Amino acid sequence: MPEDSITVDLPTSVTLAEGGGGLPVLRVSSAVASGEVYLHGAHVSAYTPAHADPVIWMSRKSMFAPAEPIRGGVPICFPWFGGGRDPGMAPAHGFARLADWSLVGADDADGVVTLTLRLTDADVSGLPGVQAWAHPFEATYTVTFGAELGLELTVRNTGEEEYSFEEALHTYLHVKDVTAVTVEGLDGVRYLDKAPGAGPDLVTQEGPVTFTGETDRVYHSAASVTAVDPGSARIITVAKSSSANTVLWNPWTAKAAAMPDYDDAEWPAMVCVETANALDDAVTLPAGQSHTMSARIAVAPRA
Repeated sequence: MPEDSITVDLPTSVTLAEGGGGLPVLRVSSAVASGEVYLHGAHVSAYTPAHADPVIWMSRKSMFAPAEPIRGGVPICFPWFGGGRDPGMAPAHGFARLADWSLVGADDADGVVTLTLRLTDADVSGLPGVQAWAHPFEATYTVTFGAELGLELTVRNTGEEEYSFEEALHTYLHVKDVTAVTVEGLDGVRYLDKAPGAGPDLVTQEGPVTFTGETDRVYHSAASVTAVDPGSARIITVAKSSSANTVLWNPWTAKAAAMPDYDDAEWPAMVCVETANALDDAVTLPAGQSHTMSARIAVAPRA
């Protein structure tokens, strides 16, 4: 780990440890919440409020390696989403989740722990895909472990020309059984269905979202959504700002079996509820300006 990856003193509630594959991980443990953030990808890999069950799901077969993304948790998709809007954009979901971020802030306020990480264009030289999107930037990611999980991604254009980018906080939520889960808050919203066999036309959501097969949908909605998980007797609310899209994803059986970093039998225990600006809702950022997208994830008992 480069010596300058940690530039601040850590409070006693935060420890730097060797995580999966020997990658450095920041572990948080306070009276309010516990969690983990890997410097690789600024990847949140755990969040559990006090006296509650884990909220974030991780794959048992995740590859913890410098050249690989971490499977599960909260990957950061930037500066493109999926395969990008233009041909030849690789790797999938951009290079931010493959980069080593620096920790530039760490604070504990009565058990609420805030970690701030940073990535710039100077930090990603040589990573796959960088040449396909060669724009100056500074990305700052603030993660707050409290009664809620706060995620805030700020991108500043440090160059002299306007550019656009896509972004997503690809949050994997832990559920008991996705086939019994419903997602509320998207009734009447138009979405693009990206699952195999779906057509190119937008579809209108009718009622709560249910899961009966591979799901990969990009909803045009800035509203908060709630995942109702009867098996765990709880609801998980994702409230967001400056986000035009909500993405729902579950690989189901065939795709799970085809993914080397995903156990074949894991798919019922997770659903992705992603905060995003993607496709036609990509962010256009003038020179010298910044854009902040955020999400707050809260858990409550099911009434």
